[in-house]
Amino acid sequence: MPAPADQLSVGLAACDCLTPFGDAGATAAALRAGRRALELRPVLGRDGGDAVPLALFGPMDETRPPRWLAELEKLAVRIPAGAWGAAREPVIVTSSNFGVGSLYAFTRDQDARHLAHGTPFATVDYLRGVFGWGEHVHVFSHACVTAHLGLAHAARLLHAGLADRVLVFSFDFVSPFVAGGFHSLKILNGQMPAPYAARETGSIGLGDGAAFAVLAREPAQFRLAAHALHNEMYHVTGNQPDGAGFAACAAAIAAAAGGRRVWIKGHGTGTLEAGRLEAEILARQFPGAPLVSWKGSLGHTLGSCGLVELAIALAALREGAIPGTVGSAAPCFTDTVALAPFASTGFDAAVLTSNAFGGAHAAMLLTHD
Repeated sequence: MPAPADQLSVGLAACDCLTPFGDAGATAAALRAGRRALELRPVLGRDGGDAVPLALFGPMDETRPPRWLAELEKLAVRIPAGAWGAAREPVIVTSSNFGVGSLYAFTRDQDARHLAHGTPFATVDYLRGVFGWGEHVHVFSHACVTAHLGLAHAARLLHAGLADRVLVFSFDFVSPFVAGGFHSLKILNGQMPAPYAARETGSIGLGDGAAFAVLAREPAQFRLAAHALHNEMYHVTGNQPDGAGFAACAAAIAAAAGGRRVWIKGHGTGTLEAGRLEAEILARQFPGAPLVSWKGSLGHTLGSCGLVELAIALAALREGAIPGTVGSAAPCFTDTVALAPFASTGFDAAVLTSNAFGGAHAAMLLTHD
């Protein structure tokens, strides 16, 4: 039996993101209009290679200072003031890439200055210096469920009385190393992704993205009411063919949702087997709930997707209109896949899911007044 979702309800005091479209509000508007940030670009940056779908802030090759710094500084000014990094206001940094682009750049040009932000802990120390954070900084990296883990950890810190507020800060920027790795698996190819579409060949896109959330136990309009986490430990990249991992995570978050009427922001990268399993199992656990994915426009922001897409969901809810699944067309794996935008009226919660290599699954329940 799947374990019940953690009942660790916390308020979202602030949350925003940056994508190539802009902040969360601008991104939600672009998605509702059906726009795609993805463009076909050389998979190895300045070294060329096959053209693949990437959504980038600028040239992919790493620079000094790192190319992600200017975007993170733009995002950081939106964070509410606080003693971030102090014992009662810790920071959680989540990413699957951190400074791997700088490490890759060092292997190409042997410039030691890249090493100042070439590993996860070097990157976090670098950011602490830039943003003036204290020493209480937690680091998470677990592929594409990373942001979910950081948000769940923040909720546990708050409920244990170990913090008053927690800042979760997440970013992933594409590098030739990352793009080349996905290309070698043939899931990053010359096709644009079509999440949940039943077609012959699957394809994903990759995208730059960054986001933050400030969590607190005080009442708030929007709350993360529950988290569900499950890891199959089945295969380096694949899921159990029967979808048992998807089902365990979905059952736990469905139990937490109770009788709420929900819509679902799925993972939906554009792969075939995982997309089919996710869509079919979510349709069984949440009958009639519309399912959307935005990675057909933004690409997969990897370990940061859970927080980037949370910020977009919040912006969409404030506008009262949820973007549909950009880049897809019928037939889809289930009739619950929403291809067009729809009104949020009548829904009292959202389920947000992410899935990762090795059969790691995560979901959270977003509620609102």
